Amino acid sequence: MNISKSEQLFSRAQSSIPGGVNSPVRAFKSVGGNPIFLKSAKGAYLYDVDGNRYIDYINSWGPMILGHAFEPVVEAIQKKAADSTSFGAPTELEVEMAELVKSFVPNVDLIRMVSSGTEACMSALRLARGFTGRNKFIKFEGCYHGHADSFLVKAGSGMATFNIQTVPGVTGGVSNDTLTCGYNDLEAVQQLFAENKGEIAAIIIEPVAGNMGCILPQPGYLEGLRRICTEEGALLIFDEVMTGFRLAPGGAQERLKVDADIVTYGKVIGAGMPVGAFGARKEIMQHIAPLGSVYQAGTLSGNPLAMIAGYTLMKHLKENPRIYTDLEEKSAYLEAGLQRVLEAAGTPFVINHLGSMISIHFSDHPVKDFATAASANNALFNKFFHAMLNRGVYLPPSAYETWFLSAALSQEDLDTTITAAEESLREIL
Repeated sequence: MNISKSEQLFSRAQSSIPGGVNSPVRAFKSVGGNPIFLKSAKGAYLYDVDGNRYIDYINSWGPMILGHAFEPVVEAIQKKAADSTSFGAPTELEVEMAELVKSFVPNVDLIRMVSSGTEACMSALRLARGFTGRNKFIKFEGCYHGHADSFLVKAGSGMATFNIQTVPGVTGGVSNDTLTCGYNDLEAVQQLFAENKGEIAAIIIEPVAGNMGCILPQPGYLEGLRRICTEEGALLIFDEVMTGFRLAPGGAQERLKVDADIVTYGKVIGAGMPVGAFGARKEIMQHIAPLGSVYQAGTLSGNPLAMIAGYTLMKHLKENPRIYTDLEEKSAYLEAGLQRVLEAAGTPFVINHLGSMISIHFSDHPVKDFATAASANNALFNKFFHAMLNRGVYLPPSAYETWFLSAALSQEDLDTTITAAEESLREIL
């Protein structure tokens, strides 16, 4: 596979962009080698600057649930751009978008649009602190909620990729208010509440983690968090930036039948445009300015191009619920195929899978938190990644990232992926 133009561009990029990339995991440092520079995408396929085609299992880290360059979204953006790319003032489309989100999520009364998942989670935490009058919060090792200071304590994904344990620029005071424990460890959460009685404003969690691979909550775990928050007067925040409108029309809340107090969104609601949102019942959201004194603002919040892209995609999902069944079937088929070739290869492995999120861990024990994800044979994953890439299958360039499937994947794409996995394992083992 020729990637000479990508090599040239990466060399050039390092002269003007830190590390040559605008988001760290893109640098391929976890898996080794240099990143592939992309030129275009359509449906289930990516095309790089050298003309190579790849079957895509990143899908822009989740939002391309219907595939790349979905024509109704592209046409809607083109039409809306003629009206202006930004107003910095209210539009009818923002209202329609908020109403559409609420129609998916019955426990959200009010929703505020922002420009990224990071901003959504940061604002949700500020709101929880303002609502409860408390400062401390609990997050979980390996969960990533964006790069706001408070969330960079024992975060997952890119942090784990670069083996960064402490972040210069994050003050001790911020770290002291951030309480952490292992994912799926309910007893540790109870202990933190006992040690910090009346001081914890919220728990924030990825209800299905996607930043240490795909990690599922164990039975009763989320229900236990819900119960503890209710008993202790703290708020439960679900970070559904990845899972929202992907695992089910109502996201992880619907799929797992646990209601959060505040929910954050991103990815799918922007259809690939920069956007995020946070919402809750009116009792909580009325503390946000201009209704209340918890300040949050953004010139590009509710940007018309982001709104029309997300609205068009989500309207299509609402009108075509069969998409979720289709994604379930494709994901189950892929898991079964990968299971078959991995068993034949004879190497220890775990496949974690829910809905259209899936990940492979080369491990001889269950992967249920960051510690077990980190103890897997991630060096073998790195070899697997490159072997798959050379066969035209584009996986997330880190063992700590979930794969995302799109509805654009065909039966042939899935079979090609399974065959590529079989050949890759034969090559690297």
